[in-house]
Amino acid sequence: MKLQGTSLNAKMNKNADDILQHIEDLGNGHLGYSMETPMHSEAFKLSDEEKITAIADKFADIMEILGLDLNDDSLKGTPHRVAKMYVKEVFQGLNPKNKPEAKLFENKYRYNQMLVEKDITLHSYCEHHFVPILGKAHVAYISNGKVVGLSKINRIVRYYAKRPQVQERLTEQIAAELKEMLGTNDVAVYIDATHLCVSTRGVEDTASSTVTTHYSGKFESEQMKSEFLQYID
Repeated sequence: MKLQGTSLNAKMNKNADDILQHIEDLGNGHLGYSMETPMHSEAFKLSDEEKITAIADKFADIMEILGLDLNDDSLKGTPHRVAKMYVKEVFQGLNPKNKPEAKLFENKYRYNQMLVEKDITLHSYCEHHFVPILGKAHVAYISNGKVVGLSKINRIVRYYAKRPQVQERLTEQIAAELKEMLGTNDVAVYIDATHLCVSTRGVEDTASSTVTTHYSGKFESEQMKSEFLQYID
C-alpha cells in the first residue's frame, strides 16, 4: 500500500508538472484563445486611484521579496510610480471609458480607393510576461460612404495596444473596431513588432520581429493585398 501511495503521489506530481509546463509553453509561444481581452466581472469595481494604491502595495511586496531596500531614496517611490504607470498609461486601454470617440464624415469627394495610414507607432505589453511589444501598425480601408479623421485611426490602434496583449488578438481587435465604426468590411491591418519577451529573456533573439495581418472584404483579393503591401513597404 505504501508503494502504491508513493506511486500515486509521483503520478499526481508529474501531471501537475505537465500542466504547469503546458501553461508555460502557451506563454512562451505567445498563444491566445479569445479575441476579447480576458477580464473578470469586477474589473471596474475599484476607481483608478484605488487601483493605484492597491497595485503599489502589491508591487512593494514584490520588491521586498526580491531583496530590494525600499528605504533607499531611489527605490521608495517606485511602487507608486509603477502602479500609476500601469493604470494611467500602459494599460489604460483596459478601461472602456478611454475608448476614443470617432466622428464620421460624409465621403463628399467620392474617394473609392483604399486609404492607408502607415507606420503608426505601436507600444503594447505582452500579457504572458508583462514586458513591452514595440513596433508599427499599418491600417487601410475602403470607404463605404463614410470616412474618419486620420488621427482616430492612430487612436484606435493606441487604445487596443494599451493593455496586456497577444499580437494576434491586437490585430483582430483593431480590424473589428474599424469595421464596426466605418460600416465596411473592406479593412486591412498589418502589424510588425518586436517582443521584448523574446529579445530580453528566454531565447534572447534581438534580430527577429513578428508580423500579423488581417485582410477582409476587397482586401482578400491578391491584387488588393499586393497594392496595400506596396504602399507600406
